[in-house]
Amino acid sequence: MADTADESKYLFLENDFQNSGVAQADWAAKKMVWVPSEREGFEQASIKEDKGDEVLVEFSNGQKVTMNKDDIQKMNPPKFSKVEDMAALTFLNEASVLHNLRERYFSSLIYTYSGLFCVVVNPYKMLPIYSEKIIDMYKGKKRHEVPPHIYSITDNAYRNMMQDREDQSILCTGESGAGKTENTKKVIQYLAVIASSHKSKNPQQAGNLAYGELEKQLLQANPILEAFGNAKTIKNDNSSRFGKFVKLNFDVTGYIVGANIDTYLLEKSRCIRQANTERAFHIFYYMVAGAKDKMREELLLENFSSYRFLVAGHVEIPGQQDNEMLDETLQAMEIMGFTEEERLGMMKVVSTVLQLGNIIFEKERNSEQATMPDNTAAQKVCHLQGINVTDFTRAILTPRIKVGREVVQKAQTKQQADFAVEALAKAMYDRLFRWILARVNKTLDKSKKQSSSFLGILDIAGFEIFEDNSFEQLCINYTNERLQQLFNHTMFVLEQEEYKREGIEWNFIDFGLDLLPCIELIERPNNPPGILALLDEECWFPKATDVTFVDKLLNTHMDHVKFSKPKQLKDKLLFSVVHYAGKVDYNADNWLTKNMDPLNDNVTALLNNSSSTFIQDLWKDVDRVVGLETMTKMSQSSAPTKSKKGMFRTVGQLYKESLGKLMTTLHNTQPNFVRCIIPNHEKRAGKMDSNLVLEQLRCNGVLEGIRICRQGFPNRIVFQEFRQRYEILAANAIPKGFMDGKQACCLMVKHLDLDPNLYRIGQSKMFFRTGVLAQLEEERDIKMTVVIISFQGQARGFLARKAFSKRQQQLTAMKVIQRNCACYLKLRNWQWWRLFTKVKPLLQVTRQEEEIGHKEEELKMAKEVAAKTEAELKDITVKHTQLMEERAQLESKLQAEAEMCAEAEELRLKLETKKQELEEVLHEMEARLEEEEERSNSLQQEKKDMEQQLQLMESHLAEQEDARQKLQLEKVSVEGKVKKLEQDIMHMEDQNDKLQKERKLLEERIADMNSNLAEEEEKSKNLTKLKTKHESMISDLEVRLKKEEKGRQDTEKAKRKLEAELANLNEQQADLQAQLAELRAHQAAKEEELQATLARLEEESSQRGAALKRVREQEALLLELQEDMEAEIAARGKVEAARRDLEEELNALRTELEDSLDTTAAQQELRVKREQEVAMLKKTMEDEGRSHEAQIQDLRQKHSLAVEELNEHLEQAKRVRAGLEKAKQALEKESANLSADLRSLASAKQDVEHKKKKVEGQLNDLHSRFNESERQRTELGERVSKITLELDSMTGLLNEAEGKNIKLSKDVSSLSSQLQDAQELLSEETRQKLNVSGRLRQMEEDKNNLMEQLEEESEAKRAVERQVSGLNMQLSDYKKKLDETSGTMELLEEGKKRLQRELEATNSEYEEKASAYDKLDKSRSRMQQELEDVLMDLDSQRQLVSNLEKKQKKFDQMLSEERAVSSKFAEERDRAEAEAREKETRMLALARALEENQNALEEAEKTMKALRAEMEDLVSSKDDVGKNVHDLEKAKRGLEGIVEEIRIQMEELEDELQVAEDAKLRLEVNSQALKAQHERELQARDEMGEEKRKQLLKQLRELEAELEEEKKQRGQASAGKKKLDGELKDMEEQLEASNRGRDETGKQLRKTQGQVKELQRELEESRAAQKEVLTSARESERRAKVMEADIVQLQEMLAAAERARKQAETERNEIFEELASNSSGKSLMSDEKRRLDSKISQLEEELEEEQANVENLNDRLRKSQQLVDQLGAEVTAERFTSQSREGSRQQLERQNRELKAKLQEAEGQGRSKLKSSIAALEAKLREAEEQLEVESRERQNNGKNLRQKEKKVKDLTIQVEDERKQAQQYKDQVDKGNLRVKQLKHQLEEAEEEAQRMAGARRKLQRELEESAETNDALNREVSSLRSKLRRGGEAGFSSPRSSGRSLGLRGGSISRRSTFKEEEPRSPSPPACASPLEPRGEGYTGSPDE
Repeated sequence: MADTADESKYLFLENDFQNSGVAQADWAAKKMVWVPSEREGFEQASIKEDKGDEVLVEFSNGQKVTMNKDDIQKMNPPKFSKVEDMAALTFLNEASVLHNLRERYFSSLIYTYSGLFCVVVNPYKMLPIYSEKIIDMYKGKKRHEVPPHIYSITDNAYRNMMQDREDQSILCTGESGAGKTENTKKVIQYLAVIASSHKSKNPQQAGNLAYGELEKQLLQANPILEAFGNAKTIKNDNSSRFGKFVKLNFDVTGYIVGANIDTYLLEKSRCIRQANTERAFHIFYYMVAGAKDKMREELLLENFSSYRFLVAGHVEIPGQQDNEMLDETLQAMEIMGFTEEERLGMMKVVSTVLQLGNIIFEKERNSEQATMPDNTAAQKVCHLQGINVTDFTRAILTPRIKVGREVVQKAQTKQQADFAVEALAKAMYDRLFRWILARVNKTLDKSKKQSSSFLGILDIAGFEIFEDNSFEQLCINYTNERLQQLFNHTMFVLEQEEYKREGIEWNFIDFGLDLLPCIELIERPNNPPGILALLDEECWFPKATDVTFVDKLLNTHMDHVKFSKPKQLKDKLLFSVVHYAGKVDYNADNWLTKNMDPLNDNVTALLNNSSSTFIQDLWKDVDRVVGLETMTKMSQSSAPTKSKKGMFRTVGQLYKESLGKLMTTLHNTQPNFVRCIIPNHEKRAGKMDSNLVLEQLRCNGVLEGIRICRQGFPNRIVFQEFRQRYEILAANAIPKGFMDGKQACCLMVKHLDLDPNLYRIGQSKMFFRTGVLAQLEEERDIKMTVVIISFQGQARGFLARKAFSKRQQQLTAMKVIQRNCACYLKLRNWQWWRLFTKVKPLLQVTRQEEEIGHKEEELKMAKEVAAKTEAELKDITVKHTQLMEERAQLESKLQAEAEMCAEAEELRLKLETKKQELEEVLHEMEARLEEEEERSNSLQQEKKDMEQQLQLMESHLAEQEDARQKLQLEKVSVEGKVKKLEQDIMHMEDQNDKLQKERKLLEERIADMNSNLAEEEEKSKNLTKLKTKHESMISDLEVRLKKEEKGRQDTEKAKRKLEAELANLNEQQADLQAQLAELRAHQAAKEEELQATLARLEEESSQRGAALKRVREQEALLLELQEDMEAEIAARGKVEAARRDLEEELNALRTELEDSLDTTAAQQELRVKREQEVAMLKKTMEDEGRSHEAQIQDLRQKHSLAVEELNEHLEQAKRVRAGLEKAKQALEKESANLSADLRSLASAKQDVEHKKKKVEGQLNDLHSRFNESERQRTELGERVSKITLELDSMTGLLNEAEGKNIKLSKDVSSLSSQLQDAQELLSEETRQKLNVSGRLRQMEEDKNNLMEQLEEESEAKRAVERQVSGLNMQLSDYKKKLDETSGTMELLEEGKKRLQRELEATNSEYEEKASAYDKLDKSRSRMQQELEDVLMDLDSQRQLVSNLEKKQKKFDQMLSEERAVSSKFAEERDRAEAEAREKETRMLALARALEENQNALEEAEKTMKALRAEMEDLVSSKDDVGKNVHDLEKAKRGLEGIVEEIRIQMEELEDELQVAEDAKLRLEVNSQALKAQHERELQARDEMGEEKRKQLLKQLRELEAELEEEKKQRGQASAGKKKLDGELKDMEEQLEASNRGRDETGKQLRKTQGQVKELQRELEESRAAQKEVLTSARESERRAKVMEADIVQLQEMLAAAERARKQAETERNEIFEELASNSSGKSLMSDEKRRLDSKISQLEEELEEEQANVENLNDRLRKSQQLVDQLGAEVTAERFTSQSREGSRQQLERQNRELKAKLQEAEGQGRSKLKSSIAALEAKLREAEEQLEVESRERQNNGKNLRQKEKKVKDLTIQVEDERKQAQQYKDQVDKGNLRVKQLKHQLEEAEEEAQRMAGARRKLQRELEESAETNDALNREVSSLRSKLRRGGEAGFSSPRSSGRSLGLRGGSISRRSTFKEEEPRSPSPPACASPLEPRGEGYTGSPDE
């Protein structure tokens, strides 16, 4: 009890002063408010004076301050102190929220709700609120039923998931050290307890939390992740340095079936540097401190101080031993299934990270290059990682970098080498952490069952605002913006849903849009790009820095609302973002490197090729790493680099993508929000820093949620509570009497004059804005004070009046006492008074003799009476003993009969429940029928869709055939084309050689020209000295020389271009050859697919045979059910005969009763009474018979309606069947159409080949032109490389699609194999049944021999037919048909699977019904046994009754006569019970007969199955593929019809069962009615006996012994009753077990139905996907046609361009010739040069225009080449298919030859066997047909008999209902008898009490008699003494009276013992005026003086 009290202290509120009325009055009087304070956040104060906009407030210390009204915040009433949900506060402000949290925290209540939030304050101590008792307390409770707790949030999420089948999520956010991880652990712990699939069965384990294997692993995942992901920080000793989302998967029953963990933002930098008081990740310290000797040697570990990356050495955590933690972590890894190799590999990576920090680089003296003076650390690293040391040092110091096409070794500086090592360490640890996470997920993902729903727990850092905020803080704050947006949306969606539910007018406000500007600023991809997009863009730009990134940000977003630039700009890298929690300044230092996360790709390549498989697995995706090449390109190139497809993505992109996935997951769940808060940074319990908490409340969004609450109506109160609390404010507004709560609240609000904007009235509650309830509370307090003051005044007045009246009464009493005392004092000494007091008792002495005489007479009379009573008592005691014995026997009998009645009642109730259950099953079956109808409708719609699709497919196939024919023609031409291309390449090489020779000649000419020019210049120089006129000409010549030199440089450039183009052409040739090889491989794969489809066809044929077998089995089941029906009808006839016999026996009993009643006069009187009762009973019987007939008519109407409904269902089923037959015919037509389409496709193929030839011609022209133009060739080469890449991707997609196809085919084959297994099992069962039947053994042996022969012959025949069909039909057409029919076959397979599932479902239902029927039979037999036991008890009781009757005859004739009558009635009841037993035995006999009939039916069905199997095998041997399909469809229809017939028969059988059970119930009711009648007669007799007993009750003295005997008998009876109760309980348990079995079968049925629905959904989805594929194919064909037209246009434009180029070349040649011829003349040359220059410039301009045209043409050429590539791919595919077909054709030809030879041999052998076997089979067929006819006739006869028996059953039901009415009457009589018996018992008890009273009175009389005898003796003595004295005669005159006076005084003393004592009178005379108040007035002394 102490523990529970301690736990409740930390969960429940205590009634303290705050909730008292004093606090409420204090708050109302002082007008308390909150005032801002720097130290405490807010302080309490009271308003003293209101000065308009300002207020004078007084603090608790007496200080007074004047403040603005806007600065103060209102305080909530004390009623809301420590409220559990802060949304209920009437004043929702920061101060109230902070105060509520502080008050609860100081009371150790750490959990508080705030609307949707659960706010958790870290207690910094262990609280006892997480035990198993607490888990049990919160299990299954609603949120408002228990105090706030993380368990309540978790349980509500779990219950919502189970009830609504909606995924749930719990979002835990907060700062580091706030307790996020701990609360996440508690959530997982709670779910592991309540959702564990392994509950503890041992009571010893009840104290401990019991988990299953999966739950243990789930809990053990935490220590591993904490060791590798947690570290000690300033705020927290175990801070999670990563965010995680734990996803727990649950199955349909609510058990955990798997889990998955995703992580976000691991702080990698912590493994290389930390603050002085902080630690790196825990695993470093665990490993170094806890590794043993062997492990230390393997990991090459050293001391803490020798590692550079562990900055502060060994920083210990208080209360934690690192070496012990290593053992726990390794143990957790072992539980999670980590192997020894994996654990060692993980530890080696951790040790490598530490060793990387010990690698020291130094700078060379003369250069900046880095060197490694000591390579011991490097050797350790390489040993641990399995790589070469020299390669590693070379990769670090001089890595190889590709610059252009050359690979160069680049020397690294010391800074670059240090950066590379640190980056490697971070990347290595990051990859290890990701590997661990994947490994943990692999272990936890055990969901072999498909999980139906999941519950996710998000543990992520909250909003962070530091002094220096970097890239990580931006990512965290961006995440919290998205989470807050989710909360805002969720919160107000729920709010507004409640408003709609309550019918309140409300305009929808999406508060999630408030955060949209900030989110878009961060994540927007373009127009304008956001922060992350700009960062990614800068990462790809050359020479980009962090400064350029910030400049671009400022230029792009300077006008954005949420973006700003800091005012005091100290650094160029700062910018600000305004978040919901406040403004944050970000420092963009090193953001580009953080976003790209570069690594030394030389080292990563080494690690990828490591000797350790573990390291290879860590570095398997090296191609996605940002290497040194990209970094050098970025720093050197002048154009932005572009990432190829498949290359790495930036950190920002990856995080944005993962966050997007997380948000979509959370949006698809129902979120639950938990906000964790740090109370102080000192880690002290019981201390709260108010400013720190307020900042966290803002960052966590709690105050944001409160802001949203203020917009609506946060305070709500139910109508009843509102009226109860605030009715005092509007007492006269509500009239007296009943009034609806809503109306009353409306009247109250009108009376209060509230503003309509401040409240809303809903359907069940009132809604108020913030502050309204506080105002009402103030008014209520004022009203309450007035009422209480008036009440106190009334109470005080009443008490004062009461005290005054009491004082008055005391005064009067005191006066009376004083007066009496005064009188007594006066009379005390008066002698006469004394004399009076002494004489008064002696006045009665004279009458004593008379009284003595009277007493003596009374004594005599009393003695006589006593003698009589004694005699009578003896007689009565004898009689009483007899009566008591009889009564005991009767009571025991009554108890037995009452118990029988109770058992019968229980049986009736159980049977009623069974009837209800069967009705429910009927309803379910009807619902299933409706579902089947809906399915048939949907199938018809699907059929229509399929027809439409077929039409579309026909058109598509025609087009495809055209294309295919073209491609086949192109196949040969492409090979020739390749050869032509090779020849063209050779020709181009020759041309290149020629051009090079021409170039050399031109260069020689140019050299000659230069030499000539030099000579001319020398001449000109000589002439200048002589003639100054020629100077101008010389300058012109120099200018021309320069131009010529430029021309020479251009020619050299052109030469280089030509060489590059040659190299590209060679590469293209190699690519084309590789493509050819790939296409050939593709062709081989297609051939394999063809073979797989052939194998699939064969499997389908075998499946068809199995389906036919199942059809036969279903027909056999039908026959069995018909025979069951016939047996039931026979049973009904027997029951009718039994009922008639019972009626005759009843009539005979009645006649006997009438004869027995004619004996005595008393009997005649009784008979008169009985006749009257019988008349009354007859009347009641007649009335009940009429009502019963009306009920029967109603039942008949209902039955006829039900029959009509069933007929309608049958007709609907027939219609469905007819529709299915039509669908089958349509499918056959479709197959015929498909064969026609195939032929049309063959013709279309030829057209395609013609078109292909044309395209090849066009391609040849294009290639010739392509080879002529040099520039076009280079550009086209580049484009071709791009196109090849796209081709590779397309081929990859094709391969994936082919892989999917192969997987699907494998799935189909596996499913078909499973089907075959199931069918084989079924066939085995049928064979076993056939073996059981002894009659058909010989037939089966003959059949097996014949079947073997037939199978051999059929196989040979099928092979021959296949060969013939293969030879007759062309291979191409056959394969096309195969392709088309495979689709139809798949559809048929799906249909077949559906049918098989439905068949299995029906079979399972049938088996369940059969098992239920068996259980009912067993329960029936048990009930019969119980009935027999009861009847045995009844027989024994009958004997007791007969004994009692004999005793009663002696005691009283009347009683004996009545007992005789009762015995007759008992005999009647016994007869009725015997009849009931006989009926039940008949029922059992009928059931046995039914079983025998069923066995016979099964044997007959087995014979039928065998014969049908032979027939169907004979038929199937002649069928081909089309007939297989036809037979399958036939089987499907037949099965559907059989299923419907079985359902109808099952319903009829259930109805018959119900009728039989009703008959049994009625018989039981009849027996109960007979018992009731017997008990009534007993009551009548008991009434007669009671009249006699009343006379004898006075003299009952000796009944105590008999009572004890009765008690003993009662004890025995109670023991017997207990035994019977135990037996009853056993029976009930058995019944419950049977009910559970039935419930389980029902659940299985529902599960199968759900699976069928899911399969239907999948079918619909696959069809939709097929439609989409068809539409996409059509669109691609249209595009291809458009592209062909474009190709033609491009070819024309190319031809024109080539003509222009040729013209230009001819002009150029002419110019060169003119130059050569005119070199002799100087003046002519200069003129010609000018002319040529002008022409060259014109030509260059024309060339540029031509180049522009060529570029346009090239753009079009790209598209055409894409088309060409597509066509080429199709051509290769066709080539492969054709080759495969040719191969298969050759194989078939070989097989054909071999089979022909075998056929000739087999035909000779088989002819003789076939003739004999066919003759025998034909004879068997005739016999089977005759048997079928006989059975059909028998079936018709059975149908007629069924109808007749149904009529008889209806008559029987009418009669049974009549009997039931009689039984009801008897039951009423029994009830009355029971009441009478109870009354008799009560009277007996009263009689016993009276007897006890009489005994007491008798004892008193005896005592008085003894006393009177003593007094009589004394008187006699005195009389004798007096007589003697009188005789003596001495002193007669005076002495005799004196002596007599004395004696009388003595006698008086002896007699009047009860008289009161009085004092003697005083002898002195008293004054006559004073009379004694104590004596009654009027009394005087009347005695004479003589006396």
